[in-house]
Amino acid sequence: MQLIKIMYRQFLREPLWFKVLVSLTLLTSILFSSSLFSNHAYYQSIAKLAAAIFFCSYGIKMRRNRQISVIFFVVTVLCIFLVWHYFQLGRLN
Repeated sequence: MQLIKIMYRQFLREPLWFKVLVSLTLLTSILFSSSLFSNHAYYQSIAKLAAAIFFCSYGIKMRRNRQISVIFFVVTVLCIFLVWHYFQLGRLN
């Protein structure tokens, strides 16, 4: 619980643009990944793109810690691959 409080306090100290970017991408990713949009590949692609932006922004933010930053960038590349995959599925349908 202490770690969550520390992460929350750190998030509150970030600039407004970073808070808005992270909040919007997280919300977009959750919304478009929901079962309401599961039949549409384009919406799934948007969700994965929002997740990629989310992970990339934290990867850039955490670049002092090389291991954490590399993990975030690997997940970003994985999300971009999934964006391409879902976009191709959308074009086929």
